[in-house]
Amino acid sequence: MKGGFMSTKVSIVVPVYNVEEYLIRCVESIRKQTLNEIEIILVDDGSTDQSGKICDDLAREDQRIVVIHKQNAGLTSAWKAGVKKASGKYVGFVDSDDWVDLDMFETLLKKAEETDADVTICGLVYEFEDGRTKTKTESSKLAEKLYERKEIEVEIFPTLLSDGSFFGRTIQPARVTKLYKRTILLDNMSYCSESVSIGEDLQITFPVLCDAKRVYMIENYFPYHYWINAKSMTGKHDENYVGKIAETMNQLLNISVQKNVYDFSTQITNDFLCLTILGIKGEIMKNYKSGYRIVIKNLKKIFNMPEVREAIHHYDMPKLSLAEKVYIKLIQYRMYHVCFLITFVFFRLKG
Repeated sequence: MKGGFMSTKVSIVVPVYNVEEYLIRCVESIRKQTLNEIEIILVDDGSTDQSGKICDDLAREDQRIVVIHKQNAGLTSAWKAGVKKASGKYVGFVDSDDWVDLDMFETLLKKAEETDADVTICGLVYEFEDGRTKTKTESSKLAEKLYERKEIEVEIFPTLLSDGSFFGRTIQPARVTKLYKRTILLDNMSYCSESVSIGEDLQITFPVLCDAKRVYMIENYFPYHYWINAKSMTGKHDENYVGKIAETMNQLLNISVQKNVYDFSTQITNDFLCLTILGIKGEIMKNYKSGYRIVIKNLKKIFNMPEVREAIHHYDMPKLSLAEKVYIKLIQYRMYHVCFLITFVFFRLKG
């Protein structure tokens, strides 16, 4: 029975939007998984290229493929639609311009079934279109083992979003490096606002980890290939980037209050401040051609945002480097021109 095999163990949700160039590569890596008991849910989020047709063509070739066509509403809306359609006990995600090793879901499922983990975690590899060296990234700083609830509370929660260093997350927020029990996703999808567009994966991984009774981490295993093309490297300048991450921060604070399992407020503030620094760098390095006055005007707007002023006074990151501490002081004392000069010169020299 198409899309509803009784033997389906893992449902793999693939949000699709205008990726005709990469879609077949992605889906073929899933179709060839060593685990056969899968369903592949392709969610066409209103693509305007040939992606929707490619989805339908692939479904005709493989009865494990289910296609959902919907109006465009963004990434979060797309994967949520896929989870609602899923029939497997477990759910995984692959974004449609990425690909996975052929044993990924068999490996994750084996550990999930052996340990009854609500979430099973691996790592990923950044694949650069320009041929740069691959970068392996752990999805966790934790040792390989099963973490039961008490260990989650003691070993994970205190540094889940920040360990006091710059972007010191104990567990990366990536949705795609995890295998979840479907029930824990369904229980937490109400926290996922479709208006959040930066750091949106945290909206699901954070509440899921707050609820999880058992988490298994697979160390030194990098089966997920995260594609970074030329467009995503250069990136379009977004002058409202910090405003968008402030929305994400407020959403996480709301989740933290509702879950009430640990006080994550300082960690959320730390994470927001780190993202703000990246936003400031982006404003300077991606927008400098618009003119010095415009960049300074935008920096003033960022530095004076209520969320940024609040974060400056309440962050707690004792493991910051001297350079990172200096950068925060520039924000604290609203030193727009010095911040521009230091950032521009440093990154231009760095190349």
